[in-house]
Amino acid sequence: MKILLAEDEPRIAGDIAAVLKTAGMAVDSVRDGEAAWFAGDVENYDAAILDLGLPKLDGLTVLKRWRANGRRFPVLILTARGLWTERVEGINAGADDYLPKPFEMEELLARLRAILRRSTGQAAPVLKSGPLLLDTRQMRISLRGVPVALSPLEYRLMAFLMHHAGRVVAPTELAEHLYDSGNDRDPNAIEVIVARLRRKLGNDVIETRRGFGYFVPDEPP
Repeated sequence: MKILLAEDEPRIAGDIAAVLKTAGMAVDSVRDGEAAWFAGDVENYDAAILDLGLPKLDGLTVLKRWRANGRRFPVLILTARGLWTERVEGINAGADDYLPKPFEMEELLARLRAILRRSTGQAAPVLKSGPLLLDTRQMRISLRGVPVALSPLEYRLMAFLMHHAGRVVAPTELAEHLYDSGNDRDPNAIEVIVARLRRKLGNDVIETRRGFGYFVPDEPP
């Protein structure tokens, strides 16, 4: 999962980015509203964490521009302001949740994971596909009840596929969501990661649609 973090306070931004990366996510950080608006308009993110008090362009304006341009990724807004009316305005403008400052990092991570799940139609924190279970809270994957050790990239790829279970995902899309903007997004590297995952989890866990991409089967209702 790739997250856009728009926060102008360096210490808070650094702390949030560190927590997200530890949780297996790729993070692009920006410090002002103009950079946030541009990044969210041209990049494909799984979610954004957006401070309302950004310089150059306030967070509420950024959010409204994203939604007006058809950008539908979930947004968690942060605010140090105490007015409930402003928080309501943010929700009405298209935010999916809000978190007042100061906050605990555990709560931020829990709220972010929740809006990520909701955005892909997943309600429970544990995702299932056949004999495979992925616990988004503990960042743990188990196969038939046995935990399997994965690298951060392997976990990130598997988590993205399981959040989008039943949908074929092209290698180019996977690359966009696995790496932050500072890394080379080589779709050919996806094939290598998939091969490693198949060695660890079994060949039938990730299926291939030749010429289209990869998918994991959706769990029947």
